[in-house]
Amino acid sequence: MKMFFHYNWMVREDWYRWCEGLTDEELLQRRTGGQGSILKTLFHIADVEWSWIRLLEGKDDFQEDFEGYNTLRKVRELDAKFRPEVESFIANWDGSMEHRILKSEGRDGTIDIDQWGEVMRHVIAHEIHHIGQLSIWAREMGKEPVSANLVGRGLAETK
Repeated sequence: MKMFFHYNWMVREDWYRWCEGLTDEELLQRRTGGQGSILKTLFHIADVEWSWIRLLEGKDDFQEDFEGYNTLRKVRELDAKFRPEVESFIANWDGSMEHRILKSEGRDGTIDIDQWGEVMRHVIAHEIHHIGQLSIWAREMGKEPVSANLVGRGLAETK
């Protein structure tokens, strides 16, 4: 599981670099699916990752609006602010945490009960899902998307 978080962070950094070649208009252009734009989707990815980790840690959720982070620089700065806490949590993850219970209020006001391991895998899958959307948008723009290949990124643990 740790490998997939590292993979997602690498791919996210690749997307940030890819976005440096776009105009603000292209980053904010309204698109079908996802969060509606490339930049808002990148903001959403970082926000959701940090928010879920905060919930697992028993801390307050992030409640900022995208409008305060509507440039590539601001989204990258926010991600850099969030990343140390997320990295620390991931680095300290162990098997004893897998079946811990997270109780949270659902969107309909009911109480959701989830296992921490399930939440962690959701966070991983959530980002991979949105990276696929970014790839489609890149192709629609006539640009080569960032490689989604995990192989060759040097992430395998060696013993």
